[in-house]
This record gives sequence, C-alpha cells and structure tokens, in this order.
Amino acid sequence: MNKQVLHHPTFTGLILLSGADAPGVTQSLFETLSPFSITVLDMEQVIIRGRLILTTLIELDPAHADGLEDDLLALGERLGLDVAIDFTDIERETFVQQQALQLVILAKELKPLSIARVAAVINSYNGNVERFRRTASYPVTAIEFDVAIPEGKSARDLQRDLADLALREGIDLAIEAGGLTRRSKRIVLLDMDSTFIQQEVIDLLAEEAGVGEKVKAITESAMRGEIDFEQSLRARTALLAGLPEASVTDIRSRITLTPGARTLVRTLHRLGHKVGIVSGGFTNVITPIIEEMNLDFFRANTLEIKNGALTGNLVGDIVDRAAKARFLAEFAATEDVPLSQTIAVGDGANDLDMLKAAGLGIAFNAKPSVKAQADSSINTPYLDAILYLMGIPREEIEAADRDKTE
Repeated sequence: MNKQVLHHPTFTGLILLSGADAPGVTQSLFETLSPFSITVLDMEQVIIRGRLILTTLIELDPAHADGLEDDLLALGERLGLDVAIDFTDIERETFVQQQALQLVILAKELKPLSIARVAAVINSYNGNVERFRRTASYPVTAIEFDVAIPEGKSARDLQRDLADLALREGIDLAIEAGGLTRRSKRIVLLDMDSTFIQQEVIDLLAEEAGVGEKVKAITESAMRGEIDFEQSLRARTALLAGLPEASVTDIRSRITLTPGARTLVRTLHRLGHKVGIVSGGFTNVITPIIEEMNLDFFRANTLEIKNGALTGNLVGDIVDRAAKARFLAEFAATEDVPLSQTIAVGDGANDLDMLKAAGLGIAFNAKPSVKAQADSSINTPYLDAILYLMGIPREEIEAADRDKTE
C-alpha cells in the first residue's frame, strides 16, 4: 500500500546534484553529510544518457545549515556537478494507507501528449504519480509509473478509464495493484491461434481440404462475436471431413510461433511463474509445440480421426468461451494461486470470459470489440511485451536469455 502525508513540522534540506555521471558520486555526497547530525528521509537517483540526477531529503539542525551548504557547494565544485539546496521548515511525513498501483505504458513511439492524457485520467481520481522509470527501450519503449489513489476511489474504474484512453491514443498500457504481490508466483494463460502462434490452425486445415474461404468466413464471424463459438466450430470442422490424417501432421511444419513467445515462456519459467495454453484449436496439431515449449498447462479441442481421415466431428467436450474461463480457474486452483494473480491473453471474442476473470486481461492484437472489453491491450507484434506489463524489466529478460546459453 502507498502512503499519504500528514502534518508534523520539522527542519529539512532538499539536496539535488546534477551533471555528468562518474564513479564515487554517491559515496562523496554521503561522506560530506556524515559529520553533521543528519537523518536521511528520502533519496532517489536516475542516470539518463550519462547524465546524473541525485536527490536527497534530510532532516537536520537549523544551526548546521550554513556549514552544510558550504561543504556541499565545495563538493559540487570538486566533482564538476551542479548543486541545488533548499532548507526549510516543512511538515514531516507520516503515513496513512492509500492504494498503491503500478501503471505500465508501452509504445513504439511514445508521445508527450499521450503521457499528459494518462496523467489527466489519474488526476481525475485525485491520484498522484509518485515515481516513474524506463523498463525497456527496445523493441518498444516501456515506462512504469508508481501511482497512488485515495482509498475511496475505485482502482477498477481507473483501469477501465485508462483502457478506454489507450484505445483512443493508440498506446498499450496496464494498471495493477502494486506491492509485493506483483512479484509473487503468477499464472499466465494464453490463447493459441493468432496469439501464441501466428496462424489459425483451422484455416490451415481448411486450405488443405479445399474449403478455405468457407471456413474463413465462419471463423471471422465467430471472432467478432456474431455467432456462437461452439456452433461455428462444429460447422467448420464438418467441412474438414475426409481430410487425410497425414495432412494434419504436415500442417505442423507451417505453424510459426509469434515473435517473443519463446522469450516470454523462458523468462516466466526462470522467475518461477507458470505458463499455459487454452485453445479452441486442436490437440492433433499443436500438442508437439506444447511439449517442445515445456508449458505447464494445456487444454484444446480434439479432431476425431477414423480410418486415417478426419470425420468432421470433435471428441469430448468443446473448449469454448466459458470453458476457457473455467480452465483458468482450474489452473489457478491447481497451482494454489488466487485469480487476482493470473493473467489471460487472447485476441478473440471467445477469450473474453477468461480475460475478464483474470487479475489482468490482455487483448493481444485483438479485434476492436475485444479491445473495448479487455483491461488492457497490446498492439505490437511481440508477445514478450506482456513481460513489461507485468513489471519485468528488459534486464531480467536478457538474464533469462543468458541462462539459456550458459
């Protein structure tokens, strides 16, 4: 939880050092402060393109202010840094609970006006941006904000308003509860077709069967939510009747992972998270991919095969929109993870129930109707951008890559 300032007067000094970064600046500053009777209240440092900004808030005896100022100015001259000092009586910070949230913005080209509009939405909830940092510079820019809003304000409503803004601004963002739970064990459950892989498997099968246009029309209607998923799935698979089993096997060679899929799984596993797939597609085609990627959970439909050919029927219960949400809850229960610590990712209307059930639902390169109902969206072609929305910086992603090669 975050904090809110109450009132107790005290004499403080705000120190700001800026200039070209060099080793030993932090050590030199605090060695300069150490002879005085000082309590450090707050401190922060950032380095951007070799330029240092270091701030420190201290409590001190007013009688020591002049001597400390002289020493700090001498320090700045010796290090070649600009020094600004503000001594004043202020109201000492004590703390009450507020809601602490983490907001992440992703963009290929992040524009100032987009940030201003995000800040305006936060301000409308009497919220405050307390800190921000860059967590990635490629292949997209990712900026993470620490946000605080009063207890009486709805974080869910703020999430909804920011999601609407993201759609209008053409940016990707997510907002979640902050604190230690954000780094605890989590589950990420993904749709398969056009999410974890770049293709729609049923469209590939339909091309082999010579019914591509008929099946594609039904698929697009179902993805837009215009017709019932189970009805559309059975209608499409019926058109595949007679397709040789060998064609199903051959289709596997035409499937390609979405860029960043391997990095996503490798990084999540390295950090102790679990990853699963829940798909309206077919086990007959995608099981080898699941096994290769060492995924923790898998549910999909199964095509019936008799006498070496597809019958046009399905085996067992259908994995539809409701089933996806049910399997998310089942996966979470098996791993003893609350639903608030789950993430669901998908692109179609049949993913909406699991997107809404998850703690964070992400529409990945989705149809407009899906984006409009999801908590957040990603419109870049890189699946590992999900990691940035989870607050995992580029450095940890690269560390997972190094672990693979060592």
